[in-house]
Amino acid sequence: MSAAQPDILEFQIAENQSAERLDRYLANHIAGKSRAYLQALIQAGDVLVDGKIVKPSHTISPGEQVVVRLKDRPAPENIQPENIPLDIIFEDESLLVVNKPAGMVVHPAYANYSGTLVNALMHHYQNGLSTLSGPYRPGIVHRLDKDTSGLLVVAKNDEVHAALSRQFAEKSAARIYTAIVWGHPKEQEMLIETQLIRSQKDRRKMVITEEGGKQAITLARVEEHFHLCSVVELHLRTGRTHQIRVHMAWVGHPVVGDATYGGRRQAIVALNQEKTQAAVEILKMMPRQALHARMLRFVHPATGEQMSFECPVPEDMRILLAHLQAEKK
Repeated sequence: MSAAQPDILEFQIAENQSAERLDRYLANHIAGKSRAYLQALIQAGDVLVDGKIVKPSHTISPGEQVVVRLKDRPAPENIQPENIPLDIIFEDESLLVVNKPAGMVVHPAYANYSGTLVNALMHHYQNGLSTLSGPYRPGIVHRLDKDTSGLLVVAKNDEVHAALSRQFAEKSAARIYTAIVWGHPKEQEMLIETQLIRSQKDRRKMVITEEGGKQAITLARVEEHFHLCSVVELHLRTGRTHQIRVHMAWVGHPVVGDATYGGRRQAIVALNQEKTQAAVEILKMMPRQALHARMLRFVHPATGEQMSFECPVPEDMRILLAHLQAEKK
């Protein structure tokens, strides 16, 4: 099967265009393409400015000619099965529940064609996965961010997949997360309800909007306070991209380690010297967002049985929690 020919887009930078990074400019002018995708194109030499290869940080100037060669995703036959171990919590002939480690992407996408959960599933199950999510996402009913760990359900056939998807859409399936966040929420329980939309300035991020977005609802319950942080249990009422991370940042308590939504350097700039040293130590221990999908509950489509699974936080979060407990004493 021959690869589809890529689309070629051309831009001439307007005379009144202000100085801006090339990757940001393109993300604002090419609908449906993330900034990360465009950065990868630039780094691969598929974006030329006046005929020259440049860096994503190149500052555009009026009159420059920009040519973008958009590449398709890899053909399904080029997404290879890979013998990657899976932490399987439950499995039968209809579905499996997997504990995804932090750092693993769920499905192949631009610049992440290998090492994903889908690559592993294709090795272990070959043709025994649902097809409703398309050839790039066999078996995938819902997703977790790359640096979020925890529970996912995978469907082995289309009937089971459709039934599980309905439960998520109708909010009858339940998902509970554990997060370590900065600061001490004043309320023991918060119902956070907003609309979320993809940022026009940075397509990798979601932002809160007053209109035109998708409804996002999170119930947050504080479980424990530490010196600089708190442990929060989060119940998803909806399942929007980055929902928990955006919501916790919005209420002033970003997830520890979350560089995208203010959980790293931005979270500690106003601290005094003693607290800054303690916060830096925390960030050294948690290079990713401290977020774990701890519980998953749904009705089994084939048996009608209520299924509930729990998975404790992974080692990196356990180590951080032990450190915070020791500081508290």
